[in-house]
Amino acid sequence: MDGDTGLRITLLGGFQVSRGDAVLPVAGARLQALVVRLALAGGRVVAPGVLADAIWAEEQPPADPAHALQALVSRLRRTLGSADRVTQTTGGYRLAVDPDDVDALRFERLAAAGRDRLRAGDRHAAAAMLDEAVALWADPPGAEPTAVARVAPAAATRLAHTSVEAVVGLADAELSLGRAEDAAARLTALLAGHPVHERAAALLLDALAAQGRRAEALARYEQVRAALANELGTDPGTALRDRHARLLCAEPPAPAVEAVPPATGPAPRRAICPHR
Repeated sequence: MDGDTGLRITLLGGFQVSRGDAVLPVAGARLQALVVRLALAGGRVVAPGVLADAIWAEEQPPADPAHALQALVSRLRRTLGSADRVTQTTGGYRLAVDPDDVDALRFERLAAAGRDRLRAGDRHAAAAMLDEAVALWADPPGAEPTAVARVAPAAATRLAHTSVEAVVGLADAELSLGRAEDAAARLTALLAGHPVHERAAALLLDALAAQGRRAEALARYEQVRAALANELGTDPGTALRDRHARLLCAEPPAPAVEAVPPATGPAPRRAICPHR
């Protein structure tokens, strides 16, 4: 292999193959599809049939797919500058790339690790990992990466779902670390595109309440309730209803008033919130 500089492959927000500071010209939809499908395997072998299905997913396959695939592999080797970059085995073809040098795979690894740390209660580690994962995602949360969608639709759908959950997980970690303002801004932006995501909405109510923004939290609950009814024909789940009940029972800050003499007679009885 020429030198020891590995390939870096970008699949999120666009398609690009680079080595060191040089961007490699992978031209043509078929050649790009070959790279994408090999890259998604993260250095593992991909069967010829799987590659053929990815490359000719939207067109009539050639009469001799095996020969056409070999021709594309030869073109890719020339483009990458070495035959060792793409090797053939009895099971198929393998691209010599580190999984962490494929941004989509690194994103998935960080999102999964951050989710695990969040469940384990390690909020600082979770926030760091999920923040890095979210930074890698170049599309709007929930949007399928174009480069992946054509070649591997199931992988594109999985990535899109993970992108939303990574944002929600990061906001959860931020909120637990006392960064309610950051969490509220992140969740507000997410809900603009995903208005019926109940976990995001529940966390946003928590973040707003933590900042003393009770009226905004109550208004947000009504927005989510209406969206759920209109889009899904359902009511808010238990987590959202419980938060709404707590907001209704919470006492708003008392307005500042001038001191007055204490009233005589028995003190008024405090009302009991029916939700408590």
